[in-house]
Amino acid sequence: MKFYISTTGIKRVTISNSGTGKRSSAPAAALAGRRIPSSRTLLPVVLVLGIVLPFLFVRVAFLVLESSAVCSSSLGCIGRRIFSGSDTSLKLREELTRALIEAKDGSGNGGGGIQGTLDSFNELVKEVTSKRQDIKAFAFKTKAMLLKMEHEVQSSRQRESIYWHLASHGVPKSLHCLCLKLAEEYAVNAMARSRLPSPEYVSHLTDPSFHHVVLLTDNVLAASVVVSSTVQNSARPEKLVFHIVTDKKTYTPMHSWFAISSFRPAVVEVKGLHQYDWSQEVNVGVKEMLEAHRLIWSHYYKNLKHEDFEYEGENRRCLEVLSPSCLSLMNHLRIYIPELFPDLNKILFLDDDVVVQHDLSSLLELDLNGKVVGAVVGSSCGDNCCPGRKYKDYLNFSYPIISSNFDHDHCAWLYGMNVLDLEAWRRTNITATYHKWLKLNLKSGLELWQPGALPPALLALDGNVHPVDPSWHVAELGQRSLEAHEETLKSAAVLHFSGPAKPWLEIGLPEVRGLWSGHVNFSNKFIRKCRIAG
Repeated sequence: MKFYISTTGIKRVTISNSGTGKRSSAPAAALAGRRIPSSRTLLPVVLVLGIVLPFLFVRVAFLVLESSAVCSSSLGCIGRRIFSGSDTSLKLREELTRALIEAKDGSGNGGGGIQGTLDSFNELVKEVTSKRQDIKAFAFKTKAMLLKMEHEVQSSRQRESIYWHLASHGVPKSLHCLCLKLAEEYAVNAMARSRLPSPEYVSHLTDPSFHHVVLLTDNVLAASVVVSSTVQNSARPEKLVFHIVTDKKTYTPMHSWFAISSFRPAVVEVKGLHQYDWSQEVNVGVKEMLEAHRLIWSHYYKNLKHEDFEYEGENRRCLEVLSPSCLSLMNHLRIYIPELFPDLNKILFLDDDVVVQHDLSSLLELDLNGKVVGAVVGSSCGDNCCPGRKYKDYLNFSYPIISSNFDHDHCAWLYGMNVLDLEAWRRTNITATYHKWLKLNLKSGLELWQPGALPPALLALDGNVHPVDPSWHVAELGQRSLEAHEETLKSAAVLHFSGPAKPWLEIGLPEVRGLWSGHVNFSNKFIRKCRIAG
């Protein structure tokens, strides 16, 4: 047997048997089984380890950090978390849920009170991490922080609402300019001082065959829109007679406007309160009424100033005291309409913040079946529906004199477009009943109702209201939350901008302002001079 060894390395061994002359390959096969791994085999293994090891390192690091806060033995805690991660997550979730429930119920003292609450999320994270606090403390601090934010937002909303109501007191510069220009015109232009109505139409003022419309207002532009829209949409404008009553300071510009503007074939009368020759009894009654409403306003205004708006919920009704109508002479004088027009038996009363869109003839000819006033009861949202307009929204049912005589869920009727049977009014002596309730309110500490003209009218006219179809009158277009749909606005005969956002103010809602400004004559020279815009 012969051995042949190569000089380049033991890569090949040849064993030769001289007896047979044949080479044996069995030992070579044994050596081949112990070959050294090649680079192609090692490369994938190295890549896999390079990817897995960093993740494993990060996982272990997190487990060490977490276990240091909640476990006494870090190694034991890490072992439990590695081999039972899902169970630990479940326990953590249960612990967090329990802490949130405790914070919700207010148990414990982790909140620290609103005054000591953190102001930002970054401060919260810093406090929890630096003091190594547990989940329960985190939940309480988060609750206190959210409560403080809610209170601040609520306070901002309340102040915004107050400022919004106060903005309704302002008289736009353009409207002030209009009154001054018209007063000047009254002084220099004989036509502006001409008699209203013309002598040939004076007989129409008391003729019951005509449709008599009454406005009590000190706003020239608003009165013009009411008259213009009513005449424009009337099927028989020649039957319309408008009676406009204003105060002494507004009489001159009001008379001037309607004297130089044509609203034919309708007849317009303008009369100032200083031109009425009332009896001593009526004069005393008006003064007592105004004084009573001033005391009511003063009482609620003082309460409003002392109210904590930081953490109270929004209450729109308590802000009604900020409305200019609460102290308006023209607004409260409607209870004396029978004394203002002793020769009339039936009229249509319109507020100065309305727009007429359809003919009102059938409403003026409506039979009230012996009732005193015809009004829309509730809202136009359907039968048995009066959201936000119930007796409980105006009257104080904590007093027995109110709760024993009225139903707190009874729907209130709408002021601003009303058919009035003045003959039935005088017969039932509504004005005297009104004054009786004013005196009862004074004896009850001015707490029987909210400020405004409607609450005492609800009491005085209770049982004397004839409901009319809701499509005649859609109200509250001067509120911030507009609830009426576009179809309802189009179909309504009268749109009432009740609320602070009057269409002639900057705070007027742009969605509905065009329905009012469409009846302003922007080509008029006084409108242009005073730059009154739509």
